[in-house]
Amino acid sequence: MLRGSSIVGGATMLSRVMGLVRDMVLARFAGAGDAADAFFVAFKIPNFFRRLFAEGAFAQAFVPVLAEYRQSGGIAAARELNDRVAGALGGTLLLVTLFGVLCAPLVAGIFAFGWWWDGGEREKFDLAVDMLRITFPYLMLISLTGFAGAILNSFDRFAVPALTPVLLNLVLIAAATVAAGWFEPQIMALAWGVSAAGTVQLLFQIPFLARLGLLPRPRWDWQYPGVRKILRLMAPAIFGVSVTQISLVLDTLLASFLPSGSVSWLYFSDRLTELPLGVFGVAVATVILPSLSRQHADGDPERFRHTLDWALRSVTLISLPASVALVVLAEPLLTTLFQYGAMAPRDMAMSAWSLRAYSLGLLAFMLIKVLAPGYFARQDTYTPVRFGLIAIAAKMLLSLAFVIPLNHYFRLGHMGLALATACQAVINAWLLYQGLRRDHIYRPEAGWGVYLLRLLAANLAMMGVLLLALHYWRDWSDWSWLDRAWRMGMLVAGGGATYLLTLFVVGLRPRHFRAAG
Repeated sequence: MLRGSSIVGGATMLSRVMGLVRDMVLARFAGAGDAADAFFVAFKIPNFFRRLFAEGAFAQAFVPVLAEYRQSGGIAAARELNDRVAGALGGTLLLVTLFGVLCAPLVAGIFAFGWWWDGGEREKFDLAVDMLRITFPYLMLISLTGFAGAILNSFDRFAVPALTPVLLNLVLIAAATVAAGWFEPQIMALAWGVSAAGTVQLLFQIPFLARLGLLPRPRWDWQYPGVRKILRLMAPAIFGVSVTQISLVLDTLLASFLPSGSVSWLYFSDRLTELPLGVFGVAVATVILPSLSRQHADGDPERFRHTLDWALRSVTLISLPASVALVVLAEPLLTTLFQYGAMAPRDMAMSAWSLRAYSLGLLAFMLIKVLAPGYFARQDTYTPVRFGLIAIAAKMLLSLAFVIPLNHYFRLGHMGLALATACQAVINAWLLYQGLRRDHIYRPEAGWGVYLLRLLAANLAMMGVLLLALHYWRDWSDWSWLDRAWRMGMLVAGGGATYLLTLFVVGLRPRHFRAAG
């Protein structure tokens, strides 16, 4: 599992670094104005539906069923299941994609009602609609890419799916730097780049499936037992993911009533939060779901508990210092990465507030990633949905409670949205953890108290070093890119070295993780 997590984490790190490069290019190219807001909404909408068909309910139901078929019937049974699932998923995606393209004004109006309602924002709304017609096919392409990646992950081929997102970043960078001059307005190049990236990502995975003899031959067979079982498992998960996405729609809807730039500020701060989450949280979750599914199929609850405990220790080791660093370094980090070209210092200051709010929930975001597979591997999709609904209901109330006063008094309504999202994650993670404890599925291994004290000491030491450095290094906006870069490199290296050295001094060793695994 450590080797698999390292492979996924390394590949995802490359992808996330390229994602930061992409966002730096987009910040210089589009800034945080009306055109950028319109593009981010047009890009967010197909991703909203993708989480229904690829990364969310489908993956949670498909991977355990595929593991079960593979354990009981071998490779032939797995191939037969893949063929039927490819037909059902592909046909459904095609219908949804056609609907999205033909009804783009209606779909965009749901996500950005404030732009449609405000006559002064209609030009931005129309631009978002035009781009949505181009970006919506990305839904079908990336969902099929996710299906292919789920098959490869189930057969312990983690590197290819983890590397695939790099192609999205490369294509969008090319669209902004090379192809923009071919379009009017130039932002349309990014919309075409999204659809092109979906095509490239899908084509990239096909040869690897073929090499394993797992390339699906789609067959439309809704009565196949495996397909019906996946649908049965998906039903509660679809409902839960749908409510989650409705919560995100509420975020976008509320942001459309906030000052211009709010959508972009949230986007850039969310991207930095996603870096540690994607590199470490998603990597560990990707590896443990097939392992937990096999351990459950083999009837080995002790190894199941050990796997969960190892995953919790691993993400805690990373998420706590990442959260502290993002809170302390929010504005310098954003300035170093994004304040060029069309991006102004005020945009960085506003993004920093939402980044700090998101970072408060980073540990909870990672815990959700590794706790939820403890349910999905046992083919329990109902319980996480129930917990998720409770957390989402709380978030919807908190969004209104935070956004209205923060926007009225401080013009920081977008920070209220981020803070509500962090609170939602904390509530959801706590419920998932308590559910596993209550059902005797998981119990913490010995040594957690000492482990957390060691992490506390290391994080306090790291925070002290970072605050001391920032006391002497101010006015980041006035420096050149090179001056910002080497100082930020020193902060990252110094903070990381302080954290690791303190952990070593207080007695944490690699064997503690091997013992838990």
